[in-house]
Amino acid sequence: MQERMPDVTELAPGAYKALFALEAFLGQSGLPAATRHLIKLRASQINGCGFCVDMHAHDAKKDGESDERLWSVATWREAPYYTAEERAALALTEAATRLADNPDGVPDDVWDEAADHYGEEELAALVMAIAAINAWNRINVTIRRPAGALRRAAA
Repeated sequence: MQERMPDVTELAPGAYKALFALEAFLGQSGLPAATRHLIKLRASQINGCGFCVDMHAHDAKKDGESDERLWSVATWREAPYYTAEERAALALTEAATRLADNPDGVPDDVWDEAADHYGEEELAALVMAIAAINAWNRINVTIRRPAGALRRAAA
């Protein structure tokens, strides 16, 4: 796979600065880091973003995430490794990422389950985190940024 635009960050620096500001906000929000890692990984899997799956799996591992949770996030409903809060966040992530699959958008039961586990500020941060990773996925899939590119560039 040939990367289409390796210098997109330099060509659209204002846009990247805004997305990084959103990521900084999310890092300061009350949303747990483990939950942020899981939703980034799951949305990236759904969107077929190899770059983001690779990056977020490595980031989560560096932050202490277990192999079992990383390996099974695509099958979180069947895996015993996730809390009720994380399950609610993953369900909301899937529903918000797959909007085209449901003519009514995010189902009420999915929203209500998330709202039962998160306060309003955390829930707002969760919605923003889901939107952010979907934006990153769309950028990286569109430009065909390859998995591992960030680590290779840093080496």
